[in-house]
Amino acid sequence: MTNLKMIWGEFASRGMCFFYTRQYWSETCFLPRNSHKAFESLSQKILQKRSMVLIQLTIFFIIIYVLESLTTIAQSSFMVAVLGRKWMQVKRLSSVEMILISLGICHFCLQWTSVLNNFGSYFNYNYTFGNIAIIWEFTNILTFWLTSLLAAFYCVKISSFTHPIFLWLRWRILRLVPWLLLGTLILSCVAFIPSVIRNRKQIQLITMKHLPGNSTWTERFHLFEQYFFKAETIGVLLVPFLLFLASMVLVMASLIRHREQMQQHNSGHCNSSTQAHRTALKSLATFFIVFTSYFLILVIQFVSKVSGNESLYWLWEAIIYALISIHSTSLMLSSPTLKRVLKMKCLGPEAT
Repeated sequence: MTNLKMIWGEFASRGMCFFYTRQYWSETCFLPRNSHKAFESLSQKILQKRSMVLIQLTIFFIIIYVLESLTTIAQSSFMVAVLGRKWMQVKRLSSVEMILISLGICHFCLQWTSVLNNFGSYFNYNYTFGNIAIIWEFTNILTFWLTSLLAAFYCVKISSFTHPIFLWLRWRILRLVPWLLLGTLILSCVAFIPSVIRNRKQIQLITMKHLPGNSTWTERFHLFEQYFFKAETIGVLLVPFLLFLASMVLVMASLIRHREQMQQHNSGHCNSSTQAHRTALKSLATFFIVFTSYFLILVIQFVSKVSGNESLYWLWEAIIYALISIHSTSLMLSSPTLKRVLKMKCLGPEAT
């Protein structure tokens, strides 16, 4: 009898220990008995919250991109309308205004093709939007060449170098600008040919990807696109960017040296000239930073794969076209004609 009581007491103590141990872990871990289902529901809630945050970020970046696009289109339209009206009235434009109206047309086409391509391919991709992407690449290449031409023009006209090449270019640059504009158009068309070939191959790949036996051809095309077309795209933009970089460095170095020479004088005229040089340096530095940032971000976008992440893709688009908008603003403020008309529109005729 005593042995039975001892055995029953030991069994009861072990059973209570197991019961309290299970109750302890259930209470401390905050999990019900069907913990597997609770964990799945918790993970689903976390994924839903994460997807909602990503959707909200995507909508936010799309709104920013649309506002930037509208701003750039309005700026480009203003540049083309003002300079075009002046050309119709006076029958001539200065060399800088020829380059500015060409850049205005490029920015206008670049922004519209970007909007159509982004929203068209985002909702429903087809061959038409692939052709719009090709137009975007052409206008982007032409924008790079025109910007480098504008920087080279500033370098020749503003810099104080006495090398015979600079003196000859300074004497001939006004007559060379129309031919240089034609040259940039021809160079852009030549650099545009590989983009057309790539687009046709991509369309062919889309039409043949459902057919059997094309996996080897598809892999070869992707490798060729990765190692050739990306390098070719970056190289096409790198050449005008290096010309832009060299021109901007030379003109800023010339302005800095000239300002240091003028700071040795103390007359009021020299002080006003020094202030003008300082203002020119600030505007050129802004122009340099904006266009360099635009080139670097385009290179990063070409190299990296951001199209799979919608939020990241629209973030890149918002950054890129924010720089385009700032670039258009700097171009508008660099022209006395555009600045005067802008003041009249904003402040009234008494502002002039």
